[in-house]
Amino acid sequence: MTVHPEGWRKSSRSHQRTSCVEVGRFNDGAAVRDTKDRSAGYFTTTDAQWSAFIDAVKAEKFD
Repeated sequence: MTVHPEGWRKSSRSHQRTSCVEVGRFNDGAAVRDTKDRSAGYFTTTDAQWSAFIDAVKAEKFD
């Protein structure tokens, strides 16, 4: 299946930095890519995986 993410955006905390990630959405999940090399592609997650990741970030599980 080919996925075509839309609405790519960087975190507002990235400010003007060029070395960060962007997230795009598609109907069943999210895609993540590196802003330093957008042509390198992206990886995808399901909605459930993305929600679990965001919840873990908010709970500071990665600090």
